[in-house]
Amino acid sequence: MVDDPRFFGLFGGLVLMGLLTLGLRWTFGTGKNQRIPDPNDPERDGLLAEVARVPTEAAAQVLRSRLIAAGIRATIGREGRTYRLMVFEDDVGQAKLVLRD
Repeated sequence: MVDDPRFFGLFGGLVLMGLLTLGLRWTFGTGKNQRIPDPNDPERDGLLAEVARVPTEAAAQVLRSRLIAAGIRATIGREGRTYRLMVFEDDVGQAKLVLRD
C-alpha cells in the first residue's frame, strides 16, 4: 500500500490543502485584537460615531466643511430638533481636534 503512487498523490494533496488553508488563515484571518462594530446594532449608527450636535443645519454644514477641509469624511444626521455630525470610528479623535479649533 505504501508503494502505491495513488497513496502519495492523495497524501501530498491533503498536505498541500492543509498548508494552503493555514497560509490563507494566517494572511486573511481576523485577529482577536480587531474591534469591528456591529452595523445592525440599534443603539449605534453602524460604523459612524457622533462628534458634535448642533441646533441648526447651517451650523452643521459649517462644521462638516471644516472636517472635509481637514480630509475627514463626515455626514450630517438629524435627530429631533438637533443635527448630528458623524464620522467613522477611526477619525473621531482627529475630528474632535479639528472641531475644537
